[in-house]
Amino acid sequence: MHHFTYNNGVLHAEDVPLPRIAAEVGTPFYCYSHATMTRHYVVFRDAFGSLDINVCFAMKANSNLAVVRTLAEIGAGADVVSGGELQIALKAGVPANKIVFSGVGKTDAEIRLALACNVGQMNVESEDELLRISAAATQLKKEVRVALRVNPDVAAGTHDKISTGRKDDKFGIDWTLVPDLYRKARTLPGVIPSAIAVHIGSQITNLAPFEAAFLRVRELGLMLRADGIPIDHLDLGGGLGVPYDHDAEPPPLPADYAAMVKRTLGDLGCKLTFEPGRLIVGNAGIMVARVIACKEGPSRQFVIVDAAMNDLVRPAMYGAHHEILPVHERPMASPVKPYDVVGPVCETADRFAQDYRLPSMERGDLVAFMTAGAYGAVMSSSYNARPLIPEVMVKGSAYAVVRRRPTFEQMMALEQLPPWLA
Repeated sequence: MHHFTYNNGVLHAEDVPLPRIAAEVGTPFYCYSHATMTRHYVVFRDAFGSLDINVCFAMKANSNLAVVRTLAEIGAGADVVSGGELQIALKAGVPANKIVFSGVGKTDAEIRLALACNVGQMNVESEDELLRISAAATQLKKEVRVALRVNPDVAAGTHDKISTGRKDDKFGIDWTLVPDLYRKARTLPGVIPSAIAVHIGSQITNLAPFEAAFLRVRELGLMLRADGIPIDHLDLGGGLGVPYDHDAEPPPLPADYAAMVKRTLGDLGCKLTFEPGRLIVGNAGIMVARVIACKEGPSRQFVIVDAAMNDLVRPAMYGAHHEILPVHERPMASPVKPYDVVGPVCETADRFAQDYRLPSMERGDLVAFMTAGAYGAVMSSSYNARPLIPEVMVKGSAYAVVRRRPTFEQMMALEQLPPWLA
């Protein structure tokens, strides 16, 4: 469910007509629905009933300060994968003890920052990283709970580029090596090895891979407890998919996912941490663009919009599908025809959709790219010297720009000529 609907033939974000935002802010822009993201968080959290859980929003999906603050205000923690995300989480008001620091390549500076901020947990990806955390914690006279991230060798059945739980992926520690590393961790100063972490990928639309991974975590947890290591936390990551293509089979509901978690792990008495990202913000955000031109080719018809692959890279990077809607609704009987919806960047990959059936389009029309709230703005760039596009949040009948479009002068502010060219 989301809060982007037609009202009197015009697509609205909650109670705000999108053409009003376009007129003030210009196109393209991202638009987020406060009601949608808060509802999705609550539905996910409440699905677990009486289980002791901590829901840490995966900021890699969307690190906009207003988005993170919105979720922090209703109780969300944060899953961060960089020092920058950690600082945004703290600035947004996320309590440090509800922050999990993940990521396969933590620098020494990031480890020290996380320890200095007293994050609640650090997810460890290798023996080397464990030793570096212990050394830094000892130097800073800190202690931190660590979770060894298990690589369970489970194929998530999702896109190859977002699968993270197979034995040849760069993530985690081979599950067969984990018991010995926990025994070593128990002897190290500054670290409290009382948790296990696992995350097998993103946009997973089948519960079977989750269950296989969680059963492996269960086996490890019981083995470690028998060995005297008090495992009392399990970090189960995120990855539950959202519907991008409404003609495809819908992904499982949070209630179905929670029932599987209860069945596999609910009797262990562990506090459970979840790190949903896409599930919370995916269809809470859209990208709105304006048609620059309609172009007739020998065999194809192109709709060229003012958004490009640098603004929303998922179609170019993953072949991802985004539903595209005209902001001004056409009558049901309007004829449709196939278009290639493309941007102005000088790359053939700058294509949002091929043979996409839309009503007749004209220069100046507004279109909305749906389910763009996750991995949209955060993955954008200024390729072709195109400015990052603004982000807007809507709440009821109010809206505000929560990231401005930079001017050319602001884009150039970090560059300077060397003395021999000045």
